[in-house]
Amino acid sequence: MKLTQRFVAKTPPFFGKVRNIGLILTAISGALLGVPALPVIVAKIAGYLAVAGTVMSGVSQAAVHEEEGS
Repeated sequence: MKLTQRFVAKTPPFFGKVRNIGLILTAISGALLGVPALPVIVAKIAGYLAVAGTVMSGVSQAAVHEEEGS
């Protein structure tokens, strides 16, 4: 299976939820990084959330639901 086919194939429900959580984490971290008057530790944590959310979304989007007969 090619990578482009994998990304457009049907995603299992569990990985769909993981993908959505990853997108939420990435959005929260982007909002936190946009605020200029935050302590350095909050900015560091927001950076880690951005990485975690991006990895969660990418990996879970690549999961494919295979049909039983295939």
